[in-house]
Amino acid sequence: MRAIVCTKYGAPEVLEPRQVAKPAPKDDEVLIRIRAATVSKGDCEIRSFTMHPGSWLPVRLALGVLKPRQPILGQELAGDVEAVGKAVTNFQVGDAVNACTELRFGAYAEYQCLPSRFPIARKPANASYEEAATAPVWATNALHFLRKAQLQKGERILINGAGGCMGTYAVQLAKHAGAEVTAVDSAEKLALLSDLGADHVMDYRKQDFNRCGERYHVILDVVGGSDYGASLRSLEPGGRYLLANVGPSVMLRGVWTSATSGRGGKKVISALAAPTARDLEVVNELIDDGVLRSVIDRSYSLEEMREAHRYVDPDAKHGHVVIRVASG
Repeated sequence: MRAIVCTKYGAPEVLEPRQVAKPAPKDDEVLIRIRAATVSKGDCEIRSFTMHPGSWLPVRLALGVLKPRQPILGQELAGDVEAVGKAVTNFQVGDAVNACTELRFGAYAEYQCLPSRFPIARKPANASYEEAATAPVWATNALHFLRKAQLQKGERILINGAGGCMGTYAVQLAKHAGAEVTAVDSAEKLALLSDLGADHVMDYRKQDFNRCGERYHVILDVVGGSDYGASLRSLEPGGRYLLANVGPSVMLRGVWTSATSGRGGKKVISALAAPTARDLEVVNELIDDGVLRSVIDRSYSLEEMREAHRYVDPDAKHGHVVIRVASG
């Protein structure tokens, strides 16, 4: 089968098209013919291994010291179940699905085997394979954070880095919850964010949201670029500060803040979710209901993977970049 192999850590040139053996499902696995995958900033960080210094060593040990232990990258996919193991009861051949591959990766290929207990769900009926491929990681993570925040109708939420993979879904989920949404990103993305439902938009290059005099019940920092102390001061009493992209030191600082703020004090919540099949089903239902839509900036063929990574590397994309693996 066709696949893109990451031969070592480095620039997009380390991604090479190759023919590799087609996998066969074990008893508890499903074999998925992949029709679409995605490229996120996280994929580029894994490829280049540009990690936060505090997490460099443990992540390197987990992913591979000299090169990726799983050389076919890619964390999100959509496709069709082609075969199932004899112990699988929740899927059958022909099911259209989307899935998160977790640390197995493997979405940059024509086929992947995943355990049936993984975050796999039936594809939204009214979404294309490309649209469905954008939901398994980033929509479920947005859902995770807003649940943790217990976002309520009428509350004010600010989303920093709202124009990316998670942010575009977070804006829509927050509006669905009835919140008043302020979306922060570059000027080029503000029209998109307004179209997604944001009540207020802000160009981070021209305005520091922490110096605008506004107070929020929830701040979701997707990109890890906000000033920790200033953001805490921008929260209302009892506010929640959600950190989706931070190093260990800030995570520990957040634990201390939450522990010492007292009853009704401000809370700091960090770390990404572990997507579940049920969370993905919830997201897919919201897509089918028209509550959520995927924002696709560009699409590339599997053979254009290097170009896709070059485009995503600067983190200037609007929403998602998808990979067309197979048609039909």
